[in-house]
Amino acid sequence: MTKRNIALAAVITCVLFWGFSFVSIKIAVAVFPPMTLGAIRFAMAIVFLFFIKRKTAPDEKAGKKDFPLLAGAGLTGVTFYFFFENNGVSLIPASEASIIIGSIPVITMIAEGIYGKIRAGKNKFPKEKFAAKKFILPAAGAVVSMTGVALVAGVSFTLSGTTRGYFFMAGACVSWVCYCFLTRPLFSRHSRIFIVFWQSAAGFLGFLPFAFMESFGSFPAILQAASAGVWGHVVFLGIFCSALGYWFYATALGELGVGASSIFINFIPVVSAVGGFFILGERLAPLQLIGAALVLAGVYLVMAVSGNGK
Repeated sequence: MTKRNIALAAVITCVLFWGFSFVSIKIAVAVFPPMTLGAIRFAMAIVFLFFIKRKTAPDEKAGKKDFPLLAGAGLTGVTFYFFFENNGVSLIPASEASIIIGSIPVITMIAEGIYGKIRAGKNKFPKEKFAAKKFILPAAGAVVSMTGVALVAGVSFTLSGTTRGYFFMAGACVSWVCYCFLTRPLFSRHSRIFIVFWQSAAGFLGFLPFAFMESFGSFPAILQAASAGVWGHVVFLGIFCSALGYWFYATALGELGVGASSIFINFIPVVSAVGGFFILGERLAPLQLIGAALVLAGVYLVMAVSGNGK
């Protein structure tokens, strides 16, 4: 199995975890306040990742120039992302939140174009041919995929939430894009497990002030109210969605690149819709099926164009 195929398997598995996570979040957040839940799930994640890191990368150390990247990625991709997303989803409909998150691949590709000029200076092809292959077609694939997300989520294309909610969701998008770009330079110096462990640790520390403000004085009562079933969902969020999810996404990020990895995020609402169909008995409307096909087509276009490049 090639490294590229391993990366594809990793990101698809990651998306499956994250797609089904919404059911667990909905159940767990009824007992645990949002940022307290984040602190608990990432506390579990760093314990789980610690034992893997100790086994696979026991002697790996971070250099001085790595700490700002590790801390910055952990705060933006974990603490800030969930802060913005949790608050945004609480203020606007979930369908509208989904389409905003679906814009992450588009924002990522724009950022890649600005940040790296898409390696235009190193490419031997004529500028027009290079731009069409490396920017226009992937961007078109991202837009097609984003349109598919809108159909899957059942967006009515009318704004029905508060302005503050849309700003929160925009903050979530920017936070995730920052996380990807802050993580990318670390791949040439460190293993994926080392990177994700320290990012998770930074994200966990970032959660603590918010969790303290949410749960100060009431944490014992919260623990008492949590049933075994609720804890099962929290464990799923901590081990599968946080530890393994971020580890697998980092594996894809290092091999496929920022733009190609980000496009798979648009599969999350598709997985959620399919999960709702099989688990909750929810119906899938014809437009949702068309939307799922568009998401798949957009992802295929981006991956076909990206080839083995990053």
